[in-house]
Amino acid sequence: MSKFEPDDALRALAEPRRRAILQLVANGELPAGQIAAEFDVTRPAVSQHLAVLKSAGLVTERRDGARRLYRARPEGLAALKEMLDSMWASSLDVARQLVEDEVEKQAGSQHRKAAG
Repeated sequence: MSKFEPDDALRALAEPRRRAILQLVANGELPAGQIAAEFDVTRPAVSQHLAVLKSAGLVTERRDGARRLYRARPEGLAALKEMLDSMWASSLDVARQLVEDEVEKQAGSQHRKAAG
């Protein structure tokens, strides 16, 4: 498996059908035909979506005779979650600092009014 690239995963998940496919295979393995039956598009279109998800490291494919079975790839999902969590933590740090700065600014303004 190639190195996880967050941009590839995010591009893959930008398409609503791919997110829906990922949800379908999140809890277990499903054959491509069963996945395709859930959508109002052609089987080749679903196969293309599966190929994009696989290339992004979000699903794995296993062959069972002529069938192709897909399931979510926990490592890919964990790496994506880790990347998003780090962005969220940074955003929270920035928000906390903005709030603290505003509180200090208001406290300083009230102090000047009381002294004035």
